[in-house]
Amino acid sequence: MRKTMTVWVVALVVVAFLAGLTLAAEKPEEAKVWVKKAVAYYKTYGRTKALAEFSKPTGQFVKEDLYIYVLDLNGKMLAHPKGSLVGRDFTKIKDPNGKLFAVDIVNDAKANGSGWINYKWEHPTTKMPAPKTVYFEKVGDVVICSGVYAK
Repeated sequence: MRKTMTVWVVALVVVAFLAGLTLAAEKPEEAKVWVKKAVAYYKTYGRTKALAEFSKPTGQFVKEDLYIYVLDLNGKMLAHPKGSLVGRDFTKIKDPNGKLFAVDIVNDAKANGSGWINYKWEHPTTKMPAPKTVYFEKVGDVVICSGVYAK
């Protein structure tokens, strides 16, 4: 009986671990899907309406810790659900490790049109710096971004 219980516990731990790996592997793809949805919205409704929608803290482009933000090609924040960030020059803002992440995003977007970047940013729930993986796409003269936080 004890041996059977041990086998079941080990099996459950392995299944939980593998499920966690699967969720972690899919999570960055959520950011990419979110950006694709935002790009379609931007193209359909235009710049003014899209930036306003992306900046709504309870809008359709905010879901738990997943949200859209938009930079111009000079690194200025054009849309973010945390309104105090809109209008700020992000080229001088560093993550806790000193990384100028907005510069990297804008440069990579100009060179390649889209891509991924990792940096640390304040988690909206914990308010603590957390590793973040961000997907971005250049659309005209803006870069639409979304990222996921490491769990």
